[in-house]
Amino acid sequence: MVITLSPGKVSLETLADVYQGTLVPAVDAEALNRVQASADKVAEIAGGDKAHYGINTGFGKLASVRIPADDVETLQRNLILSHCCGVGAPLADGIVRLIMTLKLISLGRGASGVRAQVIHVLSAMLEKDVLPIVPEKGSVGASGDLAPLAHMTAAMIGEGEAKFDGEVMPAKEALAKAGLTPIVLKAKEGLAMINGTQTSTALALVGLFRAHRALVSSLISGALSTDAAMGSTAPFHPEIHVLRGHQGQIDAARALSALMAGSAIRASHEEGDERVQDPYCLRCQPQVVGACLDLLRQAAKTLMIEANAATDNPLVLSDGTIVSGGNFHAEPVAFAADQIAIAICEIGAIAQRRIALLVDPVLSYGLPAFLTPKPGLNSGFMIAEVTSAALMSENKQMSHPASVDSTPTSANQEDHVSMACHGARRLLQMTDNLFSIIGIEALSAAQGIELRAPLVSSAELDAVLTVIRASVPKLEDDRYMADDLKRATELVATGRLASPVSKHLLPAL
Repeated sequence: MVITLSPGKVSLETLADVYQGTLVPAVDAEALNRVQASADKVAEIAGGDKAHYGINTGFGKLASVRIPADDVETLQRNLILSHCCGVGAPLADGIVRLIMTLKLISLGRGASGVRAQVIHVLSAMLEKDVLPIVPEKGSVGASGDLAPLAHMTAAMIGEGEAKFDGEVMPAKEALAKAGLTPIVLKAKEGLAMINGTQTSTALALVGLFRAHRALVSSLISGALSTDAAMGSTAPFHPEIHVLRGHQGQIDAARALSALMAGSAIRASHEEGDERVQDPYCLRCQPQVVGACLDLLRQAAKTLMIEANAATDNPLVLSDGTIVSGGNFHAEPVAFAADQIAIAICEIGAIAQRRIALLVDPVLSYGLPAFLTPKPGLNSGFMIAEVTSAALMSENKQMSHPASVDSTPTSANQEDHVSMACHGARRLLQMTDNLFSIIGIEALSAAQGIELRAPLVSSAELDAVLTVIRASVPKLEDDRYMADDLKRATELVATGRLASPVSKHLLPAL
């Protein structure tokens, strides 16, 4: 389905749908009028005598080199080809689709000086699903995501590679098969295409979407673990959290209480339980996961602003002047990515401790060692817990902030950079790890709850158990477990673990 975007007002939900491939973006007519007005101003300057950066000069350290009017098109083409220096694996289709959409939004603000034709070509490529091959590495997050955006733009001019109809081929061939013609870039258009934070922002947004999916799944797996361990729901009492006042904490406690409401396991030990307090990994779930939710919400706010921003350089201002600035510097995105990374790390850290609790007969309140009915003969979840610890540690190492790093580039013209692009890209691997940690917890907790039979859990959690058991059977005797963990990871990654839960119970971004 085609959706018309109003640059500056595009929602997080719309971008998530574009990433998933359920919406095809186009830019509204009013925005295109602004776009063409700024292009007319650039064309006027390109034919004049006065030097303007990026229009009739070289780039970066070569900004003082004046380019004759007859060479402006060659200048823009050379810019794109020379900046196609990405390395590594190609970014996934959904990420490329999102990068292209973010560039549409940025150009659609009408401050970049590109013609409406540039917008039309980019929109047509999205509509026909012609996706440039964009290597994942090569950007330092200033002066824009130059290398990856150059690869995206190269496909528009018929250079490099693109994917069409599921096949990778020369971009010129892909455009032809889709019935499209390569564009010839005019003054400033190449620079407008590769200046900007769209690759970093797309990667950070995907990390955000995935982290939020993991967070709500961790509330479900955490509720399962609490019931499996015969933990108390008293720490989830709403007044405790209102007295502190953090919204994420309030929302997490509300979700945990609702998920466990009506549990026969919980009711069985409300009276006469000699334990005064549960370990922190059970009792402090609202405080930890709630703080992570607040971090994700703050990052979402930053990324929504950035997704709707004009981030190239120079910009055509409302009074017609063209001014060089630094909106391409991705520091806000780098900070948001670091926040998301910290949240991912902590969601996994507390989930891993719940797994460790469940497999330990000293802490699990009556469950057999390693959650196997025949410990000793069987090892049960012993090494699944070790795997979760390995993944947790890997995420700890990757959570070190990328934004505090910098290195001068481009002959010291670009002497402070954000490192936003790889800071955001690491979120994909970190969320993969987190999906597995939560999947292991879900299997462990499901096993623990079933070992409490004939007692049963709540209606909400029983529905989750049904989904788990449809993919992974109960562990009776030891078996090859890698496939179990893979299927459990997929339950979390695809959102199926959360699918049976009433949507209003789980906190939104």
